[in-house]
Amino acid sequence: MSWLPLSFGAPMVLWGLLALPVIWWLLRLTPPRPQTEVFPPLRILARVLRREETPQQSPWWLTLLRLLMAALVVMALAEPVFNPREKLPAEGAALALVIDNGWASAADWNKRIATAERLIADAGSNGVPVVIAFTAEKPNAEIGPFDASAALDHLRATKPRPIPTDRPAVYARVAAALERLPGASVAVLADGLAAKGDEAAFKTLLEKHATRLVWATSDRPSVTGLIGADNQVDGFALTAIRAPGNPAPAQVTAGAFDDKGRRIADATLTFAPGEATATGTMAVPFELRNDFASIALDGEHQAGAVRVLDESSKRRRVGLLSQAEADRAQPLLSPLYYIRRALQPFADLVEPSSADLADAIPQLLDQKPAMIIMADVGTIPAQVKQRLVDWVDKGGTLVRFAGPRLAAAGNDDDLLPVRLRGGERALGGALSWTTPQAVTEFPKTGPFADLSPPSEVTVSRQVLAEPTPDIVERTWATLADGTPLVTGMKKDKGTLVLFHVTPEATWSNLPISGSFVEMLRRVVQLSRNQGAAIANAEATAASLAPYRMISADGMLTPPSPDARPLVPGAGPLPVTLENPPGLYGSETGVFAHNLLDASSTFAPLLRPQVSLPVTAIPYAFDESQNLKGPLVAIALLLMVLDTLAVFWMGGLLARRPRRAGTAATAAAVLVVLGGLFGHADLARADDSKPGDTQAIEDISKTRIAYVITGEPGVDSISRAGLEGLTRFLIEKTALEPGPPAGVDIAKDELSFFPLIYWPIDATAPMPSQAAIARIDAYMQQGGTVLFDTRDQFSNGIGAGSASPATERLRDILGNLNVPPLEPVPSDHVLTKSFFILPEFPGRFNGSPLWVEASLDASNTENRPVRTGDGVSPIMITANDFAGAWAIDENGDPMLPTVPPDPMQRVYALRAGVNIMMYMLTGNYKSDQVHVPVLLERLGQ
Repeated sequence: MSWLPLSFGAPMVLWGLLALPVIWWLLRLTPPRPQTEVFPPLRILARVLRREETPQQSPWWLTLLRLLMAALVVMALAEPVFNPREKLPAEGAALALVIDNGWASAADWNKRIATAERLIADAGSNGVPVVIAFTAEKPNAEIGPFDASAALDHLRATKPRPIPTDRPAVYARVAAALERLPGASVAVLADGLAAKGDEAAFKTLLEKHATRLVWATSDRPSVTGLIGADNQVDGFALTAIRAPGNPAPAQVTAGAFDDKGRRIADATLTFAPGEATATGTMAVPFELRNDFASIALDGEHQAGAVRVLDESSKRRRVGLLSQAEADRAQPLLSPLYYIRRALQPFADLVEPSSADLADAIPQLLDQKPAMIIMADVGTIPAQVKQRLVDWVDKGGTLVRFAGPRLAAAGNDDDLLPVRLRGGERALGGALSWTTPQAVTEFPKTGPFADLSPPSEVTVSRQVLAEPTPDIVERTWATLADGTPLVTGMKKDKGTLVLFHVTPEATWSNLPISGSFVEMLRRVVQLSRNQGAAIANAEATAASLAPYRMISADGMLTPPSPDARPLVPGAGPLPVTLENPPGLYGSETGVFAHNLLDASSTFAPLLRPQVSLPVTAIPYAFDESQNLKGPLVAIALLLMVLDTLAVFWMGGLLARRPRRAGTAATAAAVLVVLGGLFGHADLARADDSKPGDTQAIEDISKTRIAYVITGEPGVDSISRAGLEGLTRFLIEKTALEPGPPAGVDIAKDELSFFPLIYWPIDATAPMPSQAAIARIDAYMQQGGTVLFDTRDQFSNGIGAGSASPATERLRDILGNLNVPPLEPVPSDHVLTKSFFILPEFPGRFNGSPLWVEASLDASNTENRPVRTGDGVSPIMITANDFAGAWAIDENGDPMLPTVPPDPMQRVYALRAGVNIMMYMLTGNYKSDQVHVPVLLERLGQ
């Protein structure tokens, strides 16, 4: 059932809304709200003559609240869904999900996951098992079949990988799994790019066991990749590609980043309509270009849009120096001609303006080159030699070529890698017994180790090195007779290199060979100690550890546990799960392993032509929202509001001790009224008296009083005890007493208090006769005094030897009109006024509670409680009631009970409640047996 944009999974439940009128009828009644009365007995008697009341109607807002709550519950049970979606075709014997999670799927991976989740959810609702496979995972990854819950867990645990897909192998595994589940629906969630072997892979997957094809398509533009980033003479040349056939022109922006992730350059690449390739140039100085660590396309959050750079992408500044004057008419005979042609594509060349070495060498050094090449330079002037030596020691690379001048100059231990023999060696001349020598295999310890020896190169003249113990390790290239062709050595932080032939094609044809360019390129890579680690690693064919990897979303991250060392080799290296794209090596040197190479192209993936029913779905998030949870939450909130409303109507929320609020309110009202009527009655005198405010406060709330003895410890316990009893009364009864009051019996008004607690202390001053007379008058007028000697474990009342507190009590009682006393009998009203109590313990237990003796104490037959029309004006105990009731500011007991029984404190508080109820209600329970007859008489 669907009412757009709202639908219900169980629409029949909505018929429950028809019960709302019945619910309204049941909920419209509520018990009458209890009323707070100042003196309940009079109001009770006033209502006796009324007829029996029926509950009043529930307030309209409360009824509406409950009806709304019931309607929400009914609607939640109907499983409402906002913006419902159509179910996807996930039926049959099984659902096979084949998902591309290679680099091209990273940009909209969340949409692919949401689409797959909908397919799995619909398969789960149909009870269909799910086979789920990813095309960029390990070959042995588990593919199922799973139930819907396990398939969702498997899906959410998978992430896109920065590697190409392998559809043929994965589709073959899925097809093998479907052999046991014929008649399955196959959902292909591809990345939109064609790959080698796709046609055969789709044929294997769909031709036998599939009954339906679900084809997911993306709404994002064609993916864009970066296939070239070459550091040329005038800037970084960038090349980007996209899938062909796109008629719309497009522009992409590329950013260059240093090793700290800071953006330091930009370039714009433009795709013409229908073109699949775009180029652009970052025209920035080569010093800034050498800081590039990576280049990425903006807005393309995938690994194909990022290229990392290593030392081979950095341009060096190379200084060229020769003592021979250039012949412009014959440039091929220039000593620097072939060197310029070899280095110009990957280095910035600088030359001095002076031919004098004393001026030329400082000019080169001032331009801070990474490498200096000297073509047949003989003796170096002494005034500049030390500066050149210091430059080498600090990391410079000095490359020297032989020639007649060098051969005649003699040895230079500071600026040559080996010692030379005097003169030059001729091979194959008219006066020589030898023939020109070829180049043999390059030594494995040198930077040319992975180069093939040029078979076409021969050497006819050379300068010879003196045989020394370290000549072998300093030899980088040799001739067939074993003599060195190139030697080199590390000098401090720099490098010295010597080609034992001239840089022009006079002593050999090496300068006109392709190997000459590669050899110079390797030497340039060694300049400033950059690339040395990689060059040596490539030379020995060693593996390079993963250093920084390109993640699927195009970010540089630490290596994952799956990454393995990379073995560099000739030609492009495959990108796999073990060797993902990124940087390999260490901080001393890295090798760039990028996802795309210069020959990469993109082709759109076309939907296979099959005879199966095909359903095309877009990659999209599930915008439907299940409203069951929110409706239930709102219903629970309304239930809480309903509960609070019931508590408020019942008066429970108002039952809080209100301290000294009434007197302040009355005073405020008097001030306001005085302000309102002051102008109309200026002549009226103020008839208020001192103490009226305190009197108003005392009579506005029922309060328990205690006698101020003058002993701070005794008075503080008395007040804390009555505070504890007051709190207990508020929690357990309908009575809300005000804060306890301390009274001075010699001058304070006592008639405001129904009960006065008097702790007897022998060290306190003896009350005066006038004060005792006031107490006697208070007792005669209906008040009650509770005397507490607190000496249960001393000699108490009735003992042969009285305690000091008992002696003091006898002195006080001797001046009062005390009626006959007796311990509280078991059938006295005090034992039943609120709690059923057999005894009245306090902090101590054992002392009886003495009260006025009944006039007919012996007549107990046929009466549920003892008789007596009044309330005892006096009570005496030795159990220390206040000590048991006393609490601190946190509500914790202040004094322990004796014996330490937690229930004794509870019984002491209950005893206090019974005493207060007895004081306020008298012996009304003794007449409960006569209530029906009394009500009948009053009704007549």
